[in-house]
Amino acid sequence: MSDLNPYFKDEREKKSKKSSVAYRTISEVAIDLKVEQHVLRFWENKFPQITPLKRAGGRRYYRPEDIELLKVIKGYLHTDGYTIRGVQKLLKSNKKLKSQSSEKNDSVKFKNSRKTEQNIISEMEDLLNILEDIKKLIS
Repeated sequence: MSDLNPYFKDEREKKSKKSSVAYRTISEVAIDLKVEQHVLRFWENKFPQITPLKRAGGRRYYRPEDIELLKVIKGYLHTDGYTIRGVQKLLKSNKKLKSQSSEKNDSVKFKNSRKTEQNIISEMEDLLNILEDIKKLIS
């Protein structure tokens, strides 16, 4: 896919007009990532995390999340020199880390919300005591 080929230049110009949240076809993604379409189809087989939407006739539409993941995979394979298996392990361990991180965040949020509730109750009790003192002074 040479940059000198006018077809690819036209395709890049079309792609740039799309919204950042728009779904993209396999040809648009291939141009964007500078890889062949068959490479993207191969990666789909090797990485179950890549799940493009498939329409009638098998036409693929990639979500923005899929495109980001493909960029990460390409970086690991082509830039960092990882093997397919190495990238699979990285993505698996990254998924586990995200899951564990999410569980920890939920736990911290719950603990913080309990502290906040306790602080509010304590403040309300203080206010109630102040109001009772004022009531006694008035009577």
